[in-house]
Amino acid sequence: MHFAYTIAYVADVEASLAFFERAFGLKRRFVAPGGGYGELETGATALAFAQHDTARGSLGRDYVAADASPTPLGIEIGLVAADVPAACERAVAAGATLLAPPTVKPWGQTVAYV
Repeated sequence: MHFAYTIAYVADVEASLAFFERAFGLKRRFVAPGGGYGELETGATALAFAQHDTARGSLGRDYVAADASPTPLGIEIGLVAADVPAACERAVAAGATLLAPPTVKPWGQTVAYV
């Protein structure tokens, strides 16, 4: 068994793909006919987005939409960059909200949250 993908349920798949392309330099891998689902190249796994109606149809129920929650959800999409401060600036310039600036953790890793 191995990790295969992360899917974020979103209102606008195209806008989400475009944001991750601009903010993090990821490339598109696949967009389903009709645009209800799309994936970005992330190496060995895919980062994917599904429209809310597509997700609700798959789940057969409702859920808390990340873009409608005033509080960040308890999930994380981790991306690794050689220059975290520059990557953070790029993301914010592309429209991300800065949640925590780049900080060096006790184990030496620099981490930022957008």
